[in-house]
Amino acid sequence: MNANRRVLFFVVSATGIYLLVSVFAAVLGWNWMPAKRVNLISDIIQTGSGDNQDASDQADNSDSSSLLTVTIPLKDKIRNFELYQKGHFITNFSDDTNSVVLERFIKKLYDLKNGKKQKVRIAYFGDSMIEGDLLTQTLRKLLQQMFGGNGVGFVPITSQVSQFRTTVTAKYSGGWQDDNFKTDGDKSRLYISGHVFRSSGDWVQMKDQTVTDTSVILEKNLLCGAVSHPVNIKVNNVPMSVQAGKAMNRIVLDKSKNTSIGLTVADMQIPVYGISFESESGVILDNFSFRGITGIEFAKIDSSFLSSVAAENPYDLIIFQYGVNLLFRPNDKNFNWYARAMLPVITRIKNCFPGSDFLLVSTADRAFRYGDQYRSAVGIDSLVKVQALLAYETSSSFYNQFETMGGTNSIVEWASQKPTLANRDYVHPNFKGAEILGQYFFQAIMNDFEKFLQAKK
Repeated sequence: MNANRRVLFFVVSATGIYLLVSVFAAVLGWNWMPAKRVNLISDIIQTGSGDNQDASDQADNSDSSSLLTVTIPLKDKIRNFELYQKGHFITNFSDDTNSVVLERFIKKLYDLKNGKKQKVRIAYFGDSMIEGDLLTQTLRKLLQQMFGGNGVGFVPITSQVSQFRTTVTAKYSGGWQDDNFKTDGDKSRLYISGHVFRSSGDWVQMKDQTVTDTSVILEKNLLCGAVSHPVNIKVNNVPMSVQAGKAMNRIVLDKSKNTSIGLTVADMQIPVYGISFESESGVILDNFSFRGITGIEFAKIDSSFLSSVAAENPYDLIIFQYGVNLLFRPNDKNFNWYARAMLPVITRIKNCFPGSDFLLVSTADRAFRYGDQYRSAVGIDSLVKVQALLAYETSSSFYNQFETMGGTNSIVEWASQKPTLANRDYVHPNFKGAEILGQYFFQAIMNDFEKFLQAKK
Protein backbone atom coordinates (compact mmCIF):
# COMPACT_ATOMS: atom_id res chain seq x y z
CA MET A 1 0.00 0.00 0.00
CA ASN A 2 1.52 3.36 -1.08
CA ALA A 3 1.78 6.38 1.22
CA ASN A 4 -1.29 8.17 -0.17
CA ARG A 5 -3.51 5.12 0.26
CA ARG A 6 -2.22 4.60 3.79
CA VAL A 7 -3.11 8.17 4.67
CA LEU A 8 -6.57 7.79 3.12
CA PHE A 9 -7.14 4.51 4.96
CA PHE A 10 -6.09 6.12 8.24
CA VAL A 11 -8.38 9.13 7.79
CA VAL A 12 -11.39 7.02 6.80
CA SER A 13 -10.81 4.56 9.67
CA ALA A 14 -10.36 7.31 12.25
CA THR A 15 -13.44 9.15 11.03
CA GLY A 16 -15.50 5.95 11.14
CA ILE A 17 -14.37 5.16 14.68
CA TYR A 18 -15.14 8.68 15.90
CA LEU A 19 -18.54 8.54 14.20
CA LEU A 20 -19.40 5.29 16.00
CA VAL A 21 -18.14 6.68 19.29
CA SER A 22 -20.15 9.88 18.79
CA VAL A 23 -23.34 7.88 18.15
CA PHE A 24 -22.83 5.62 21.16
CA ALA A 25 -21.92 8.59 23.37
CA ALA A 26 -25.16 10.33 22.39
CA VAL A 27 -27.30 7.21 22.87
CA LEU A 28 -25.73 5.90 26.07
CA GLY A 29 -24.71 9.18 27.68
CA TRP A 30 -21.00 8.34 27.86
CA ASN A 31 -18.94 10.94 29.69
CA TRP A 32 -15.68 10.29 27.79
CA MET A 33 -13.58 13.36 27.04
CA PRO A 34 -12.46 12.45 23.46
CA ALA A 35 -16.06 11.74 22.45
CA LYS A 36 -17.08 15.04 23.96
CA ARG A 37 -14.39 17.20 22.40
CA VAL A 38 -14.85 15.72 18.90
CA ASN A 39 -18.50 14.79 18.51
CA LEU A 40 -19.30 14.38 14.81
CA ILE A 41 -23.06 14.50 15.28
CA SER A 42 -23.31 17.32 17.82
CA ASP A 43 -24.96 19.62 15.29
CA ILE A 44 -27.82 17.22 14.56
CA ILE A 45 -28.72 16.10 18.09
CA GLN A 46 -30.27 17.92 21.02
CA THR A 47 -29.85 17.21 24.67
CA GLY A 48 -32.77 16.83 27.05
CA SER A 49 -32.29 20.37 28.34
CA GLY A 50 -32.09 21.97 24.92
CA ASP A 51 -28.37 22.80 25.29
CA ASN A 52 -26.09 22.53 22.27
CA GLN A 53 -23.49 20.60 24.25
CA ASP A 54 -23.47 16.87 24.95
CA ALA A 55 -25.60 15.67 27.89
CA SER A 56 -22.56 14.39 29.74
CA ASP A 57 -20.56 17.60 29.43
CA GLN A 58 -19.37 18.57 32.88
CA ALA A 59 -16.29 20.38 31.64
CA ASP A 60 -17.89 23.75 30.96
CA ASN A 61 -18.51 24.22 34.72
CA SER A 62 -21.42 26.57 34.03
CA ASP A 63 -23.88 27.38 36.79
CA SER A 64 -26.61 24.72 37.00
CA SER A 65 -29.61 27.02 36.74
CA SER A 66 -31.58 24.57 34.59
CA LEU A 67 -30.96 21.12 35.97
CA LEU A 68 -33.57 18.96 34.29
CA THR A 69 -35.95 19.73 31.47
CA VAL A 70 -37.66 22.29 33.71
CA THR A 71 -36.41 25.26 35.67
CA ILE A 72 -35.98 25.24 39.44
CA PRO A 73 -39.49 25.25 40.95
CA LEU A 74 -40.70 28.42 42.59
CA LYS A 75 -42.41 28.38 45.96
CA ASP A 76 -46.19 28.08 45.79
CA LYS A 77 -48.96 27.52 48.32
CA ILE A 78 -48.43 23.77 48.36
CA ARG A 79 -44.77 22.94 47.68
CA ASN A 80 -41.56 24.74 48.58
CA PHE A 81 -38.45 23.46 46.81
CA GLU A 82 -36.13 25.59 48.93
CA LEU A 83 -36.81 23.29 51.89
CA TYR A 84 -34.11 21.03 50.49
CA GLN A 85 -31.50 23.36 52.01
CA LYS A 86 -32.41 22.46 55.61
CA GLY A 87 -30.18 20.05 57.49
CA HIS A 88 -31.41 17.50 60.06
CA PHE A 89 -34.72 17.48 58.19
CA ILE A 90 -36.60 15.04 55.96
CA THR A 91 -38.81 16.89 53.51
CA ASN A 92 -41.29 16.05 50.78
CA PHE A 93 -41.26 19.75 49.87
CA SER A 94 -44.68 20.30 51.41
CA ASP A 95 -45.08 23.88 52.55
CA ASP A 96 -46.76 22.43 55.66
CA THR A 97 -43.63 21.39 57.52
CA ASN A 98 -45.72 19.90 60.34
CA SER A 99 -47.12 17.20 58.08
CA VAL A 100 -45.74 13.64 58.13
CA VAL A 101 -43.35 12.97 55.25
CA LEU A 102 -42.77 9.18 55.23
CA GLU A 103 -46.43 8.38 55.88
CA ARG A 104 -46.60 4.65 55.14
CA PHE A 105 -43.28 3.88 56.79
CA ILE A 106 -44.03 5.91 59.92
CA LYS A 107 -47.49 4.31 60.21
CA LYS A 108 -45.87 0.86 60.24
CA LEU A 109 -43.39 1.97 62.91
CA TYR A 110 -46.33 3.23 64.98
CA ASP A 111 -48.16 -0.09 64.65
CA LEU A 112 -44.97 -1.94 65.55
CA LYS A 113 -44.47 0.23 68.61
CA ASN A 114 -48.04 -0.54 69.68
CA GLY A 115 -47.65 -4.29 69.63
CA LYS A 116 -48.39 -5.39 66.07
CA LYS A 117 -46.18 -8.33 65.04
CA GLN A 118 -44.71 -7.49 61.65
CA LYS A 119 -41.45 -6.81 59.87
CA VAL A 120 -40.69 -3.24 58.86
CA ARG A 121 -38.04 -3.42 56.15
CA ILE A 122 -35.57 -0.73 55.12
CA ALA A 123 -33.21 -0.95 52.14
CA TYR A 124 -30.34 1.51 52.44
CA PHE A 125 -28.41 1.85 49.15
CA GLY A 126 -25.12 3.71 48.91
CA ASP A 127 -21.49 3.77 47.87
CA SER A 128 -18.35 3.60 50.02
CA MET A 129 -19.87 6.16 52.39
CA ILE A 130 -21.87 3.32 53.99
CA GLU A 131 -19.39 0.55 53.25
CA GLY A 132 -18.77 -1.87 56.09
CA ASP A 133 -22.22 -1.03 57.52
CA LEU A 134 -21.03 2.44 58.55
CA LEU A 135 -23.89 4.80 59.42
CA THR A 136 -26.43 2.03 58.81
CA GLN A 137 -25.26 0.00 61.82
CA THR A 138 -26.03 2.98 64.06
CA LEU A 139 -29.36 3.68 62.40
CA ARG A 140 -30.34 0.00 62.62
CA LYS A 141 -29.36 -0.27 66.29
CA LEU A 142 -31.30 2.83 67.30
CA LEU A 143 -34.43 1.89 65.33
CA GLN A 144 -34.42 -1.65 66.74
CA GLN A 145 -33.98 -0.33 70.27
CA MET A 146 -36.92 2.03 69.79
CA PHE A 147 -39.34 -0.16 67.83
CA GLY A 148 -38.09 -3.72 68.28
CA GLY A 149 -36.34 -6.19 66.03
CA ASN A 150 -33.07 -8.08 65.85
CA GLY A 151 -30.60 -9.13 63.21
CA VAL A 152 -28.13 -7.51 60.85
CA GLY A 153 -30.31 -8.12 57.80
CA PHE A 154 -28.86 -8.88 54.38
CA VAL A 155 -25.23 -9.96 54.02
CA PRO A 156 -23.64 -10.72 50.61
CA ILE A 157 -21.83 -14.03 50.19
CA THR A 158 -18.43 -12.37 49.78
CA SER A 159 -17.30 -8.79 50.27
CA GLN A 160 -14.08 -6.80 49.91
CA VAL A 161 -14.80 -5.29 53.35
CA SER A 162 -15.75 -8.49 55.16
CA GLN A 163 -12.75 -8.09 57.49
CA PHE A 164 -13.61 -4.44 58.10
CA ARG A 165 -17.28 -4.87 58.95
CA THR A 166 -17.98 -5.41 62.65
CA THR A 167 -21.70 -6.20 62.63
CA VAL A 168 -21.17 -9.61 61.02
CA THR A 169 -18.18 -11.90 60.65
CA ALA A 170 -17.83 -13.81 57.40
CA LYS A 171 -15.34 -16.38 56.19
CA TYR A 172 -15.60 -18.03 52.79
CA SER A 173 -13.67 -20.17 50.34
CA GLY A 174 -12.00 -18.55 47.36
CA GLY A 175 -13.87 -20.12 44.48
CA TRP A 176 -17.11 -18.15 44.53
CA GLN A 177 -17.87 -16.56 41.15
CA ASP A 178 -18.98 -12.95 41.66
CA ASP A 179 -20.79 -11.24 38.78
CA ASN A 180 -21.53 -7.62 39.59
CA PHE A 181 -21.89 -4.04 38.36
CA LYS A 182 -18.16 -3.85 37.59
CA THR A 183 -17.70 -7.16 35.74
CA ASP A 184 -18.47 -7.97 32.11
CA GLY A 185 -21.65 -9.73 31.05
CA ASP A 186 -25.39 -9.46 31.44
CA LYS A 187 -26.47 -7.24 34.34
CA SER A 188 -30.24 -7.69 34.01
CA ARG A 189 -30.53 -10.32 36.76
CA LEU A 190 -28.09 -8.95 39.27
CA TYR A 191 -29.58 -8.73 42.73
CA ILE A 192 -30.28 -5.27 44.15
CA SER A 193 -26.94 -5.54 45.97
CA GLY A 194 -25.29 -5.31 42.55
CA HIS A 195 -23.97 -8.88 42.84
CA VAL A 196 -24.88 -12.48 42.05
CA PHE A 197 -22.73 -15.40 43.25
CA ARG A 198 -22.32 -18.91 41.88
CA SER A 199 -20.43 -21.90 43.22
CA SER A 200 -19.42 -25.44 42.33
CA GLY A 201 -18.64 -26.49 45.88
CA ASP A 202 -17.66 -23.40 47.83
CA TRP A 203 -18.67 -22.52 51.36
CA VAL A 204 -19.37 -19.47 53.52
CA GLN A 205 -19.62 -19.16 57.29
CA MET A 206 -21.34 -16.11 58.82
CA LYS A 207 -22.09 -14.94 62.35
CA ASP A 208 -24.41 -12.06 63.28
CA GLN A 209 -22.63 -9.84 65.81
CA THR A 210 -25.55 -7.49 66.49
CA VAL A 211 -27.64 -9.83 68.63
CA THR A 212 -26.68 -9.86 72.31
CA ASP A 213 -29.87 -11.38 73.73
CA THR A 214 -29.33 -15.15 73.78
CA SER A 215 -33.08 -15.80 73.91
CA VAL A 216 -33.75 -14.21 70.48
CA ILE A 217 -35.00 -16.54 67.76
CA LEU A 218 -33.16 -15.56 64.59
CA GLU A 219 -34.17 -16.55 61.07
CA LYS A 220 -31.34 -17.22 58.64
CA ASN A 221 -32.68 -16.96 55.09
CA LEU A 222 -30.99 -17.82 51.82
CA LEU A 223 -31.83 -15.28 49.10
CA CYS A 224 -31.38 -16.72 45.63
CA GLY A 225 -32.63 -16.71 42.06
CA ALA A 226 -34.40 -19.26 39.89
CA VAL A 227 -33.19 -22.74 39.03
CA SER A 228 -35.29 -25.37 37.24
CA HIS A 229 -34.34 -28.36 39.37
CA PRO A 230 -33.95 -29.17 43.09
CA VAL A 231 -30.58 -28.07 44.44
CA ASN A 232 -28.64 -29.96 47.08
CA ILE A 233 -26.87 -27.67 49.55
CA LYS A 234 -25.35 -28.09 52.99
CA VAL A 235 -26.47 -26.03 55.97
CA ASN A 236 -24.13 -26.32 58.94
CA ASN A 237 -22.69 -29.40 57.17
CA VAL A 238 -26.14 -31.07 57.04
CA PRO A 239 -27.42 -31.92 53.51
CA MET A 240 -30.57 -30.06 52.46
CA SER A 241 -32.52 -30.01 49.20
CA VAL A 242 -34.15 -26.72 48.15
CA GLN A 243 -36.60 -25.71 45.46
CA ALA A 244 -35.98 -22.27 43.97
CA GLY A 245 -38.51 -21.95 41.17
CA LYS A 246 -39.26 -18.22 41.38
CA ALA A 247 -37.22 -15.34 40.01
CA MET A 248 -36.59 -14.31 43.62
CA ASN A 249 -36.61 -16.86 46.44
CA ARG A 250 -36.37 -16.58 50.22
CA ILE A 251 -35.52 -19.96 51.76
CA VAL A 252 -35.32 -20.47 55.53
CA LEU A 253 -32.06 -22.25 56.31
CA ASP A 254 -32.35 -22.15 60.09
CA LYS A 255 -34.64 -20.68 62.72
CA SER A 256 -33.10 -20.87 66.18
CA LYS A 257 -31.21 -18.96 68.86
CA ASN A 258 -27.99 -19.67 67.00
CA THR A 259 -26.51 -16.50 65.50
CA SER A 260 -24.24 -18.24 62.98
CA ILE A 261 -24.83 -20.22 59.80
CA GLY A 262 -22.69 -22.27 57.43
CA LEU A 263 -23.64 -22.77 53.79
CA THR A 264 -22.11 -24.89 51.00
CA VAL A 265 -23.37 -24.74 47.40
CA ALA A 266 -22.22 -27.15 44.70
CA ASP A 267 -24.41 -26.22 41.74
CA MET A 268 -23.37 -23.44 39.35
CA GLN A 269 -26.94 -23.17 38.04
CA ILE A 270 -28.36 -21.49 41.13
CA PRO A 271 -27.82 -17.73 41.44
CA VAL A 272 -27.03 -16.97 45.10
CA TYR A 273 -27.46 -13.42 46.45
CA GLY A 274 -26.75 -13.64 50.16
CA ILE A 275 -28.04 -14.56 53.61
CA SER A 276 -30.40 -12.48 55.74
CA PHE A 277 -30.40 -12.55 59.55
CA GLU A 278 -33.68 -11.29 60.97
CA SER A 279 -36.11 -11.68 63.83
CA GLU A 280 -39.73 -12.69 63.32
CA SER A 281 -40.90 -9.14 63.98
CA GLY A 282 -39.38 -5.68 64.15
CA VAL A 283 -37.18 -3.38 62.10
CA ILE A 284 -34.92 -5.05 59.54
CA LEU A 285 -32.38 -2.75 57.85
CA ASP A 286 -30.37 -4.05 54.88
CA ASN A 287 -27.11 -2.34 53.91
CA PHE A 288 -26.57 -2.37 50.13
CA SER A 289 -23.22 -0.64 49.70
CA PHE A 290 -21.25 -0.80 46.45
CA ARG A 291 -17.98 1.07 46.17
CA GLY A 292 -17.44 3.55 43.35
CA ILE A 293 -20.95 3.80 41.85
CA THR A 294 -23.41 6.68 41.40
CA GLY A 295 -26.78 4.87 41.36
CA ILE A 296 -27.13 5.00 37.58
CA GLU A 297 -25.99 1.37 37.49
CA PHE A 298 -29.43 0.18 38.63
CA ALA A 299 -30.75 0.97 35.15
CA LYS A 300 -29.07 -2.27 34.05
CA ILE A 301 -31.29 -4.50 36.22
CA ASP A 302 -34.44 -5.80 34.53
CA SER A 303 -37.67 -4.17 35.69
CA SER A 304 -39.60 -7.43 35.89
CA PHE A 305 -36.89 -8.89 38.11
CA LEU A 306 -37.02 -5.84 40.38
CA SER A 307 -40.77 -6.35 40.67
CA SER A 308 -40.14 -9.99 41.64
CA VAL A 309 -37.78 -8.83 44.38
CA ALA A 310 -40.42 -6.40 45.61
CA ALA A 311 -43.05 -9.15 45.71
CA GLU A 312 -40.91 -11.61 47.64
CA ASN A 313 -38.93 -9.16 49.75
CA PRO A 314 -40.98 -5.94 50.04
CA TYR A 315 -39.47 -2.82 51.59
CA ASP A 316 -41.33 -0.16 53.51
CA LEU A 317 -38.58 2.43 53.02
CA ILE A 318 -35.96 2.63 50.27
CA ILE A 319 -33.06 5.04 50.83
CA PHE A 320 -30.68 6.13 48.07
CA GLN A 321 -27.44 7.85 49.13
CA TYR A 322 -25.02 8.59 46.30
CA GLY A 323 -23.06 11.53 44.96
CA VAL A 324 -19.51 11.52 46.28
CA ASN A 325 -18.28 9.58 43.22
CA LEU A 326 -19.67 12.29 40.97
CA LEU A 327 -17.27 14.75 42.59
CA PHE A 328 -14.15 13.16 41.17
CA ARG A 329 -12.82 16.31 39.49
CA PRO A 330 -12.22 19.40 41.60
CA ASN A 331 -13.70 21.98 39.21
CA ASP A 332 -16.89 20.24 38.02
CA LYS A 333 -20.05 22.24 38.58
CA ASN A 334 -22.51 21.04 35.94
CA PHE A 335 -24.36 17.80 36.75
CA ASN A 336 -27.16 18.08 34.19
CA TRP A 337 -26.06 14.80 32.63
CA TYR A 338 -26.50 13.02 35.97
CA ALA A 339 -29.99 14.44 36.43
CA ARG A 340 -31.06 13.17 33.03
CA ALA A 341 -29.53 9.75 33.62
CA MET A 342 -30.79 9.30 37.17
CA LEU A 343 -34.37 10.48 36.69
CA PRO A 344 -35.55 7.31 34.87
CA VAL A 345 -33.66 5.11 37.36
CA ILE A 346 -35.56 6.53 40.34
CA THR A 347 -38.82 6.36 38.40
CA ARG A 348 -38.25 2.68 37.56
CA ILE A 349 -37.40 1.70 41.11
CA LYS A 350 -40.44 3.52 42.49
CA ASN A 351 -42.66 1.79 39.91
CA CYS A 352 -41.18 -1.63 40.77
CA PHE A 353 -41.55 -1.07 44.54
CA PRO A 354 -44.95 0.65 44.67
CA GLY A 355 -45.46 -0.09 48.37
CA SER A 356 -42.24 1.63 49.44
CA ASP A 357 -41.62 5.17 50.59
CA PHE A 358 -38.59 6.51 48.73
CA LEU A 359 -36.02 8.81 50.34
CA LEU A 360 -33.15 10.36 48.42
CA VAL A 361 -30.15 11.39 50.54
CA SER A 362 -27.74 13.98 49.19
CA THR A 363 -24.00 13.59 48.98
CA ALA A 364 -22.03 14.36 52.09
CA ASP A 365 -19.21 16.91 51.94
CA ARG A 366 -15.94 16.18 50.18
CA ALA A 367 -12.92 18.43 49.66
CA PHE A 368 -10.07 19.05 47.23
CA ARG A 369 -6.89 21.05 47.57
CA TYR A 370 -7.36 24.48 46.04
CA GLY A 371 -4.14 26.47 46.23
CA ASP A 372 -2.58 25.86 49.62
CA GLN A 373 -5.62 24.51 51.49
CA TYR A 374 -8.40 21.92 51.36
CA ARG A 375 -11.91 23.24 50.77
CA SER A 376 -15.27 21.75 49.79
CA ALA A 377 -15.63 20.85 46.12
CA VAL A 378 -16.73 23.96 44.22
CA GLY A 379 -19.59 22.06 42.58
CA ILE A 380 -21.08 20.45 45.67
CA ASP A 381 -23.90 22.99 46.02
CA SER A 382 -24.90 22.35 42.39
CA LEU A 383 -24.89 18.59 42.91
CA VAL A 384 -27.01 18.78 46.07
CA LYS A 385 -29.48 20.98 44.21
CA VAL A 386 -29.63 18.46 41.34
CA GLN A 387 -30.29 15.63 43.80
CA ALA A 388 -33.01 17.65 45.51
CA LEU A 389 -34.65 18.36 42.17
CA LEU A 390 -34.58 14.63 41.35
CA ALA A 391 -36.51 14.02 44.56
CA TYR A 392 -38.90 16.89 43.78
CA GLU A 393 -39.56 15.73 40.21
CA THR A 394 -40.19 12.10 41.23
CA SER A 395 -42.37 12.97 44.27
CA SER A 396 -39.76 11.45 46.57
CA SER A 397 -38.56 12.64 49.94
CA PHE A 398 -35.19 14.30 50.47
CA TYR A 399 -32.61 14.52 53.24
CA ASN A 400 -29.70 16.95 52.96
CA GLN A 401 -26.72 15.02 54.32
CA PHE A 402 -24.33 17.79 53.28
CA GLU A 403 -26.03 20.45 55.43
CA THR A 404 -26.65 17.98 58.24
CA MET A 405 -22.93 17.27 58.32
CA GLY A 406 -22.24 20.98 58.72
CA GLY A 407 -22.22 22.28 55.16
CA THR A 408 -19.25 23.91 53.45
CA ASN A 409 -15.83 22.67 54.62
CA SER A 410 -17.38 20.36 57.23
CA ILE A 411 -15.32 17.38 56.01
CA VAL A 412 -12.15 19.46 56.49
CA GLU A 413 -13.20 20.34 60.02
CA TRP A 414 -14.14 16.72 60.76
CA ALA A 415 -10.74 15.48 59.57
CA SER A 416 -8.85 18.16 61.53
CA GLN A 417 -10.53 18.09 64.93
CA LYS A 418 -9.51 15.92 67.88
CA PRO A 419 -10.68 13.22 67.94
CA THR A 420 -11.08 13.08 64.19
CA LEU A 421 -14.47 12.32 62.63
CA ALA A 422 -13.23 11.80 59.05
CA ASN A 423 -10.29 10.33 57.18
CA ARG A 424 -7.59 12.49 55.65
CA ASP A 425 -8.82 11.64 52.17
CA TYR A 426 -11.41 14.37 52.87
CA VAL A 427 -14.13 12.07 51.54
CA HIS A 428 -15.03 9.44 54.12
CA PRO A 429 -16.21 9.91 57.69
CA ASN A 430 -14.56 7.39 60.01
CA PHE A 431 -16.39 5.10 62.48
CA LYS A 432 -17.03 7.94 64.91
CA GLY A 433 -18.19 10.35 62.20
CA ALA A 434 -20.44 7.74 60.63
CA GLU A 435 -21.94 7.04 64.05
CA ILE A 436 -22.81 10.73 64.39
CA LEU A 437 -24.42 10.77 60.94
CA GLY A 438 -26.42 7.68 61.88
CA GLN A 439 -27.63 9.40 65.05
CA TYR A 440 -28.61 12.50 63.06
CA PHE A 441 -30.53 10.36 60.59
CA PHE A 442 -32.34 8.50 63.36
CA GLN A 443 -33.35 11.79 64.96
CA ALA A 444 -34.69 13.07 61.63
CA ILE A 445 -36.87 9.95 61.37
CA MET A 446 -37.99 10.40 64.96
CA ASN A 447 -38.95 14.00 64.19
CA ASP A 448 -41.24 12.65 61.48
CA PHE A 449 -42.56 10.06 63.95
CA GLU A 450 -43.35 12.85 66.44
CA LYS A 451 -45.35 14.64 63.75
CA PHE A 452 -47.38 11.45 63.33
CA LEU A 453 -48.04 11.26 67.07
CA GLN A 454 -49.15 14.89 67.12
CA ALA A 455 -51.51 14.24 64.23
CA LYS A 456 -52.97 11.24 66.12
CA LYS A 457 -53.72 13.51 69.06
